Amino acid sequence: MTVRDLTILGCSSQQPTRTRNHGAYLVRWNEEGLLFDPGEGTQRQFIFANVAPTCVTRIFVSHFHGDHCLGLGSMLMRLNLDKVTHPIHCYFPASGQIYFDRLRHGTIYHQVIQIVEHPIREEGIVEEDEHFRIEARFLEHGVENIGWRITEKDSRKFDKVKLDAAGVKGPNVRLLERNGEIVIEGKKIRLEDVSHVRKGDVLAVAIDTLPCQEAIDLARGAKLFLCESTYLETHRDLAEKHHHMTAKQAAEIARAAGAEKLVLTHFSARYQDVEDFAKEARLIFPNTLAAEDLKVFPF
Repeated sequence: MTVRDLTILGCSSQQPTRTRNHGAYLVRWNEEGLLFDPGEGTQRQFIFANVAPTCVTRIFVSHFHGDHCLGLGSMLMRLNLDKVTHPIHCYFPASGQIYFDRLRHGTIYHQVIQIVEHPIREEGIVEEDEHFRIEARFLEHGVENIGWRITEKDSRKFDKVKLDAAGVKGPNVRLLERNGEIVIEGKKIRLEDVSHVRKGDVLAVAIDTLPCQEAIDLARGAKLFLCESTYLETHRDLAEKHHHMTAKQAAEIARAAGAEKLVLTHFSARYQDVEDFAKEARLIFPNTLAAEDLKVFPF
């Protein structure tokens, strides 16, 4: 079984602290590495997380405030140094193309890797391949800012007991999957008789936004919902002023969307104990966890 987890490389907001780096989030899934909002110091956080940066196949930048993108250039240069052979797909708001270009070409280096740019101009499905369907929604943050919904493709799972009972073994399993049916000892075995379709899981990511319908749409039925909660309710006025959310508001979105698990992140430096965020949110959405630097969440 391949690795399926979320690694928190940083969970601070604009100002890092002694215990929280600028935000960055790595999702390892279906033999790919999805890196979201690489802030300053992301490359070094990979070392502390004991994860090879070469696992990264896709980089998502929600918007071009510094704490969400200042690690982009160094990550691309690190992957270039490692001479990864797979393409690096980069998704970002098209309105920030000039910032993407500055980060990508901010220093001297000889590019040997393939970087595939995906500037997002419209909401909806922005890419679909054999692994994932990637959807984008514009959130409310005062600047163009994208939330992401990643859905894995449905897969067929065989029932070993039913396969054995039907006498389907070895290469015949692959023949059955390819042809939809097979005849064994005069008996026709249909694919659906010995297997079922497993619906693909959904990951939703909403970083930096006021509460909005788009965030609910992104998180609808998500297996894992990674969401900003920069402030606690005691500072809701600051959340509204700076176009952010409180932990309670993030929980309300997760509940409205019918998400399975909520992970809170992007905490203001004014707070020391991130567990206070989880406690506030659990009153609304019990299956809530608070991010911590280098913490890993299997899913």
